[in-house]
Amino acid sequence: MGTDRIARKFAELKQAGRKGLVGYLTAGDPDAAKSLGFLREAVREGLDILELGVPFSDPTADGPTIQAASHRALAAGMTPDGVFGMVRELRRESDIPIVLFGYVNPVFARGYEKFCADAADAGADALLVVDLPFEESGELDRVAREKGLCLVQLIAPTTPEARARRILKDARGFVYYIMFRGVTGARGSTAGDAAERLAGLRRATDLPIAAGFGVSSAEQAAEVAKTADAVVVGSALVRAAQDGRLGSLVRDLAGALHGAGRR
Repeated sequence: MGTDRIARKFAELKQAGRKGLVGYLTAGDPDAAKSLGFLREAVREGLDILELGVPFSDPTADGPTIQAASHRALAAGMTPDGVFGMVRELRRESDIPIVLFGYVNPVFARGYEKFCADAADAGADALLVVDLPFEESGELDRVAREKGLCLVQLIAPTTPEARARRILKDARGFVYYIMFRGVTGARGSTAGDAAERLAGLRRATDLPIAAGFGVSSAEQAAEVAKTADAVVVGSALVRAAQDGRLGSLVRDLAGALHGAGRR
């Protein structure tokens, strides 16, 4: 069950005095074989949770790096079935929690029941659907729960605390806090109000909080980890995979985070 695998991972991290590294890579970029190799490399070098991007033709929440990755994957023939196949391959080798990250259109087109059943059967643990408003997420959340999947909730820097409480009241897995307004992509600094915002979220939920959007270096990750339970890195990993330095970046990030919880 997805909730169990995610909960175990965060419990292990807490017991070890570590903060988690949540890493995003687009399934099928630049093709299925190379992409699977990248995923294996990232897991081997220290990823704690994998966000596996389901390619979509109009990734409106993503910046140019992930948009380009999604388009490359689609051009190479990646489909939802191909994504599920990659999850199966990874699950044969690793117990890492896997979150399918994407947009509602491919999920809706396949049908909530079938998408969630196929995702769970492949070995995925959770869904993160960036363009599905909370008010419209009830049906997918219900179906996901029935199949043993978490629907990870996102909280923006503009979300009032009262609304965050409503969104997180029945949430499971972990919370994804988006540190910046706008689209994904590496930034030169972390959000200055992240600590204050995360303190507010602690009052709204007992779930682990993963913070992301814009983290691209070990130094930035360590800074965010002072207040978050895990740090999400996406565009920087996609770019590193293209440049042949994915393993070294994952090692640097994991090294910074795996000591960040110790006091």
